[in-house]
Amino acid sequence: NGFLTAPIRGQGSLAFNTAGQREDTVNFMVNGINLADMANGQITFQPSIATLSEFKVDNQTYSADSGRNSGAVVNMGTRSGTNAFHGEAFEYLRNNYFDARNFFNKETTRQAQFIRHDFGGDVGGPIIKSKLFFFGSYEGLRQRQGIPLSATVLTAAQRTQALASPSIAVQKLVPLIPTANDASGAKFLGSASAPVLLDQWTGDINYNLSEKNHIHGYYAFQRDVRTEPIDACGQPLPPGCATVPGYGDQRKARRQLFTFGETHVFNERTVNEFRVGFNRIHITFDPTNKLDPTSFGINDGLSGPTGIPEIIVSSINLDFGGQRDFPQGRGDLTSVLSDTVSWMRGRHNLKFGWEGRQVNDNNFRNDQTRVTFNTLTDFINGNVGAWVNDGSLGNHLVQRALAFFVMDSFKLKPNFTLELGLRYEWNMTPFETKNKHSEFVPATAQLIQVGTSALPLLYDQNNTNFEPRLGFAWDIFGRGKTVLRAGYGLAADQPLPINLSANPPFTAAFNFTSTTAQPFANLATLTTDAAASGASIGAGTVDHNFRNPYVQSYNLNIQQEITPSMGLMVGYFGSKATHLRQSVNLNQPFYTNQVTGTQGLPFPTISASSPVLPGLKLGSSLTEITSRANSNYNALWLTLNRHFAHGLQFSGSYTWSKSLDDSSRLNFPATPENSLNIGGDYGPSDFDTRHRFVFNGTYDLPFKANRLVGGWRLGGILSIQAGNPLNVVAGAPIAGTGIPVGSATLFAGVGTNRPDIIGPVSIANQIITSGAQAGNVQWIAPNSVCDPRFGACAAGTSLALPVALSGAVNIYHFGNLRRNALLGPNFRDVDFSLTKTTKITERLSNELRVEVFDLFNHPNLGNPNLTATTSAGNTFGVISSTRIPTGDAGGSRQLQFALKFIF
Repeated sequence: NGFLTAPIRGQGSLAFNTAGQREDTVNFMVNGINLADMANGQITFQPSIATLSEFKVDNQTYSADSGRNSGAVVNMGTRSGTNAFHGEAFEYLRNNYFDARNFFNKETTRQAQFIRHDFGGDVGGPIIKSKLFFFGSYEGLRQRQGIPLSATVLTAAQRTQALASPSIAVQKLVPLIPTANDASGAKFLGSASAPVLLDQWTGDINYNLSEKNHIHGYYAFQRDVRTEPIDACGQPLPPGCATVPGYGDQRKARRQLFTFGETHVFNERTVNEFRVGFNRIHITFDPTNKLDPTSFGINDGLSGPTGIPEIIVSSINLDFGGQRDFPQGRGDLTSVLSDTVSWMRGRHNLKFGWEGRQVNDNNFRNDQTRVTFNTLTDFINGNVGAWVNDGSLGNHLVQRALAFFVMDSFKLKPNFTLELGLRYEWNMTPFETKNKHSEFVPATAQLIQVGTSALPLLYDQNNTNFEPRLGFAWDIFGRGKTVLRAGYGLAADQPLPINLSANPPFTAAFNFTSTTAQPFANLATLTTDAAASGASIGAGTVDHNFRNPYVQSYNLNIQQEITPSMGLMVGYFGSKATHLRQSVNLNQPFYTNQVTGTQGLPFPTISASSPVLPGLKLGSSLTEITSRANSNYNALWLTLNRHFAHGLQFSGSYTWSKSLDDSSRLNFPATPENSLNIGGDYGPSDFDTRHRFVFNGTYDLPFKANRLVGGWRLGGILSIQAGNPLNVVAGAPIAGTGIPVGSATLFAGVGTNRPDIIGPVSIANQIITSGAQAGNVQWIAPNSVCDPRFGACAAGTSLALPVALSGAVNIYHFGNLRRNALLGPNFRDVDFSLTKTTKITERLSNELRVEVFDLFNHPNLGNPNLTATTSAGNTFGVISSTRIPTGDAGGSRQLQFALKFIF
């Protein structure tokens, strides 16, 4: 259910959820330097495994020397050279020839291509014996993949009609739509090429200046090119995701990481560690469609090789042409400077220090615009129902932070250690260097430029983040075999930069939506202040009392040694998060007259006294970024670990947990069902997983007779996870609600409202055997949704579109189905490896590996279509893809072969 947690083709996931925390709250560190991409809160890139000497993950209640985030802390230390030369060369290979077919890759079509080469090498050793050492590495990835497609397109008769359209633009657009090639004559079945190329270099220098001075430097550089033929949006495809090939984008990126550390030993009790470093990302998203809109007769204000608009035909879910908000890109630089002093005195182990951070975010965005046709008939006749133009923008955001901490590990008794700490964080309010921000101020309905005397700051400074940390470890019997631990910590999150540069007047963005359709030739002539045309500008704001999110985490656990190599931990872990970031719609419409159905907006226009664009019409979506959401998490954790002994090591963990919140992510969806009642969305977190069990281990087979017989190792990973929550929303014709608020009545926007639950929702989990969805899975029982406007709902129906009749006018209301009320498919996966290591000489050996992912080829289903509608041919409750695509965990059984030479 995540955004950052979903793997990127060829590059893995960029975040994870743990201990009830959002995916953007994980703090990734390499050699003490932050490796987070602050634009999204994800890891900037994954360092090559061969360059890492160790890593540690602290899930919660960590000590005061860690901060910036409230989630887990991932510390990675890089590998250095030694007095002997060591290195390796490797190649990992996958090919769909050895793989099972993905569950949804129909037998009637050719198996999608998947060929992956991961290769490289590393070497390290001395430059000056016992003084100066080096370590370097290279890793390359070449992946060729075909993305299976099944898209509704025009039938032969519809194609003929469109070619005879009164709109010249439509006639010229038809050849861009693939022709149907399936038995029904209405679908295009095929595959789109999606290559990935990635190269990564690293260098590490270790220098012993003296017995008391040590210097360590590390640099990594990664570049990649990834082509997304249909924007890789998954199923069902939301707006902005092409359904046919040829209208995706190419993503080029360069990523860098530099760390430098100097350790100075003053005496046997005092050590100082100084660190400085940065991570940088430069990425561009360039559309593959560069057609000239004027050559099609499309007057959208653009000309030349800029790309035609994204074209959506809503009734048949056809999406082709350009991409809204593309091309775009950014260059982000995160710089870190810190110093820490460790001082031991008697029973006290003190640590204190400081850290300074700065994030520079340079970004740009252009727009190929988006044109929507409500019906196929409208498309054939060239009648545009909606046009969105987000305009162009470029800005430079800066965000700074300063932190101080002090902590003490106090050995109160030989068997009882007390951990005390306090951290202070000042996450300064971000700013645009040229004041290219404007903000809508609800109190006056004005648009005001930020950075002026009228509005100096985007929001008030957050300079009171005091974060206590407390814990203890008690060796109950004093024998080192039974230890009781407990911890409490408060940690604040550094907010991701808030960007309001898309507000007027810095971009000429607006929406056109009207029952009076417009032809392509009229698009650029629609004015932003003409009420008759249905055009309106977009705007956003941030709550001036916006606070940094903070999390209080706590745990109590007991660890027991079972054997000298095996231990068990049982514990309770919990957390309470406050001031989580949440977006609400300040312009949520309402009924001004329930008899006639007349609708109004809280802010129909910008105030006539506004210093920026006075009197302009506002749309029905006016987003305010707030910090009003909350969450809580409670869990039982069990872990069993066996360290390597007698050829065997393993680790097993079981989690029984419950995570609840008002909102689980910064986006998707952006606003709650009812923006005046955020608590109405309180329910299971998107990532809530009640049960999760993971077991992994390796076993060295005890055969050592000769080189052929010896050196065999077995390995495996078993993952079992309960399903994640499903949030059902109501599709068309939902347009409003009927909840009284004073003399008015609110109504919700299309797509964010939820249906009414009128009976138990049945989970069918059946393969569809006939019709257009044959081969897909019906997860929620078919015909579960009814529309009360057309008679009473039939017995057995579980969901109703939230409408009520008031005379001749339909008065709509918020649905009563709770957010995330249903449960999706579970996840089960077994991975297996067989490794043979053979010594060739005293210093040279080779390693052969065969790895099997999803050994039993269990189809781990993705989420179903969660838009409840009664329209003909709707796919509500239907699953059409695996949880994770081919090439990543659980997509289908895949074999990987590897060869390593190690010296």
